[in-house]
Amino acid sequence: MADPPTYVLITPARNEAQFLEQTIQSVVAQSVRPLQWVIVSDGSTDGTDEIVKRYAARHPWIQLLRMPARQERHFAGKVDAFNAGYALLRDLPYDVIGSLDGDISFGSDYFSFLLQKLARNPRLGLVGTPFREGATGTYDYRFSSIEHVSGACQLFRRQCFEEIGGYVPIRGGGVDRFMVVSARMNGWKTRTFVERVCLHHRPMGTARQGVLKARYLAGIKDYVFGNHPLWELVRVVYQATQRPAVVGAAALASGYAWALTRQIDRPVSPDFVTFTRNEQLRRLRAFATRQRACHDIQT
Repeated sequence: MADPPTYVLITPARNEAQFLEQTIQSVVAQSVRPLQWVIVSDGSTDGTDEIVKRYAARHPWIQLLRMPARQERHFAGKVDAFNAGYALLRDLPYDVIGSLDGDISFGSDYFSFLLQKLARNPRLGLVGTPFREGATGTYDYRFSSIEHVSGACQLFRRQCFEEIGGYVPIRGGGVDRFMVVSARMNGWKTRTFVERVCLHHRPMGTARQGVLKARYLAGIKDYVFGNHPLWELVRVVYQATQRPAVVGAAALASGYAWALTRQIDRPVSPDFVTFTRNEQLRRLRAFATRQRACHDIQT
């Protein structure tokens, strides 16, 4: 059997002492370990650095990079931290590069599994798995695309990552979405493999605000990244089935409507918006076709 692709990891970590040790223990336990893992402490003040130093003393492939303190917590800062770690790895020979959040955990064959998928399909540029938050279960992929890869862990073929140009600072968030769509726009395939899962220990989008505000900001982000209004309507209907149910759906719809009526600036190109909307309409047609087929079978 051929050797798996070699890989490196980068983890921007800002005050992640509550969860980071679980992430480190998961990586240390991997059947295939990374060549190098740079954990970038982004001005942490809560003991994050001490946790990383303790493990780095035992595992020389773990490296702590300390960034200067900054006042605000925002997504552009996370990208700046990632890029600082990336600069340390530029001259290292590797096949795959991963962005890994500091608040997730996973099984010992997690990266081995994903590396095998990349090795078997040279057109795959970006892979990942679903995440699960507490007792809420994994995301329902009937209402999303298996081609989207969560930002909790994005594993890129190096060539794909370099062709995209790496992570781009977007202050309002959505960096992971930008990377996934950009990869497909460049002709690469992207895929979430549901055979594995990672556990996300902090609810998505709640590091700085509550759940309802996170839903509202998600609606704004949906507009910013070009979601088709019909697609957004389906998202809102689906959100009404999830906690916090109706109020969560209303918050999502309100965010999108606010951004739409004000036509706020988008950090993506018109081609990006067109590509996104064409994909969404194709998926809605495919979903409707499947539903009609199921109805016909049942009747």
